[in-house]
Amino acid sequence: MEFRVLIFLCGLFVLNACTKEVKIDIPGYEKQLVVDGSIREGEPPIVLLSATQNIYAPTDISAYLSSFVPDAVVTVSDGSTTVTLTKVCTNDLPPGTEAYAEAIFGMSIQELQALPSPLCIYTSFDPSIFGQIGKTYALTISHQGKTYTSSTKIETPVGLDYLNWKPEANTPTLGNLYGFMTDNPSTSDNFMWEMKHIGDPFYSKPFGPFFNDQFFNGLAFEFTLYNPMSFNDSTYTESERGFFRQGDTVVLRLSKLGKAEYQFFDKKYNQIFSSGSPFATPINIPSNIEGGALGVWAGFSAWMDTVICLP
Repeated sequence: MEFRVLIFLCGLFVLNACTKEVKIDIPGYEKQLVVDGSIREGEPPIVLLSATQNIYAPTDISAYLSSFVPDAVVTVSDGSTTVTLTKVCTNDLPPGTEAYAEAIFGMSIQELQALPSPLCIYTSFDPSIFGQIGKTYALTISHQGKTYTSSTKIETPVGLDYLNWKPEANTPTLGNLYGFMTDNPSTSDNFMWEMKHIGDPFYSKPFGPFFNDQFFNGLAFEFTLYNPMSFNDSTYTESERGFFRQGDTVVLRLSKLGKAEYQFFDKKYNQIFSSGSPFATPINIPSNIEGGALGVWAGFSAWMDTVICLP
């Protein structure tokens, strides 16, 4: 017994001798500009500017709205035309632009008007700077003596061969959409998909809206699309979520974007999905903004198709 106690005490001594105090120096907080900018074919550039917040700062909607940067000079150029964007806020919308604001912010006009403070963007109603396929658009932001730049190209859109609705065998009033794509082996393609019902003011994104052809480059294949609108629609029961109902008329928007832009969104969504997990791998979200700002300036080209959900 005495020998066992002696061994136990020696073990404790060894373990205690191996401990080491570890000190981690956490870098101090440095405010940075955050850019959320995009331009689509046939639409004006849209740029939302905000500032990063301290990790201990409040995270409610008021704190987010107060981080908006209202005093920047933002220009967009297509190489021949340069336009200075105008600040437009939800409490001072030009008449007739309410539906456009809903599409931009992804919120109803009632929700926008109920915000504790206005939400603002930089944009232009000058059609000479609306997005065109094949053009590269340079973004320049001047703020507090610093200049930030980026560029993005509106790629040639890529579409599906077909898109059909098929009912479920056991519940013929519910079904999924099935698409078929033939991928070009000579290009590296990056996509975002989203959907809406006919008449909806804005599109709904699925849980993972961004993908590329890394695993199907040059292949022809069929795939399934679920209904992202059903998860925010109280008329759907739990068992119906993800399905399209017979008689629905839906619009698919499949947008192509550049590699750097895709990498930003892919890492961003990976971070969102793994948030709070102690086993998740830390992710640094890349940015295509030069000059020390965070965020993205992205061009999108869209292929669209409308489907009536009937057998």
